[in-house]
Amino acid sequence: MTTETLPPSGIDRLLAIMARLRDPQTGCPWDIEQSFATIAPYTLEEAHEVADAIERQAWGELKGELGDLLLQVVYHAQMAAEAGHFTFADVVAAISDKMIARHPHVFGSESRDKTAEQQTRDWEAQKARERGAARTLDGVALALPALTRALKLQNRAARVGFDWPSTAEVLDKLIEEAREVVEARDSLSHEALTEEIGDLLFVMANLARHLKVDPEAALRAANAKFTRRFARIEDWLAESGRRPADSTLEEMDALWNRAKAENKRQG
Repeated sequence: MTTETLPPSGIDRLLAIMARLRDPQTGCPWDIEQSFATIAPYTLEEAHEVADAIERQAWGELKGELGDLLLQVVYHAQMAAEAGHFTFADVVAAISDKMIARHPHVFGSESRDKTAEQQTRDWEAQKARERGAARTLDGVALALPALTRALKLQNRAARVGFDWPSTAEVLDKLIEEAREVVEARDSLSHEALTEEIGDLLFVMANLARHLKVDPEAALRAANAKFTRRFARIEDWLAESGRRPADSTLEEMDALWNRAKAENKRQG
């Protein structure tokens, strides 16, 4: 198959390209060797790159990143079709049916006169019905970023009443877990310390949930802020021909405060 014989546009063109790449006789050796397991990390990476483009409001880049993510779906569907599991058309049909079933206020007879909060509760209730007799926490993907997974686990537990009644109790628990980290640092093994740090992070995610803050978004913003400020430290040191390794902690701390003040002035 040459490019002239490919469909001219649309999803059919992409599906044909993927099938061609996976052709055992004439396809790309690298693509032929791949499996669900080897492609899964790329799928996660592309999803993060979509989120990154949105975070930076890089709309020109977002089109390409969404294309990269779509390719991952097509890739997995092609491998599934080869193994006799399902096809891309089955994927499309499944998500279409799911969206219709989960929006009875749009595609059914239920009233649209609901708040976004009520619609979210209805969505989760429908998902619970689909899970049937499964355990409350079943189905929360293991591959999710740890903070995101913590949030989803906590939301699931909260829906069946396992939750602190207010932020005050979460803050008390946060203080308790912080004390346990200090104790573990001084007296326990590295394994035990790791467990206590995990407990502290889990409670931090719960605090964010109670305050209606996305912990992943909050940490991404903190990472970006740290990157900007540290870059300013490097810029100022470079003016005297130096790098951070040539400086002292005291000097870099002073420059950090200078960068922090600069950031506040810029709003």
